[in-house]
Amino acid sequence: MAWIRTGLALMGFGFVVARFGLFLQELQTAQHAASVQSYGESLWFGTALIGAGIAMNLFSGWHHARLVRRMNRGQEAQVHSTGLAVATSLFLALVGVAMAIYLISVHYSAH
Repeated sequence: MAWIRTGLALMGFGFVVARFGLFLQELQTAQHAASVQSYGESLWFGTALIGAGIAMNLFSGWHHARLVRRMNRGQEAQVHSTGLAVATSLFLALVGVAMAIYLISVHYSAH
């Protein structure tokens, strides 16, 4: 269940990030900016997070079904490695760094 919750959180956060670019464009329009910048990168960051959430939910469902089958056969539950947790952490760290660089570049290009 923890992986499903994490996958759902990733998808929700991805949606927020994807819509953030639209919010910034609307904000510039409301302030009557001379030239409205495109914030298309937030769409790609958000889509990547949504994709990661989908993959995580699919994997967790598959893992749960496999675990239930093993338990129904009377077999012990295997201890699984922490590879997925580490890979998810690294992926989120990279996306976070990329979003920070993006936001800093947006800030400096606006000035």
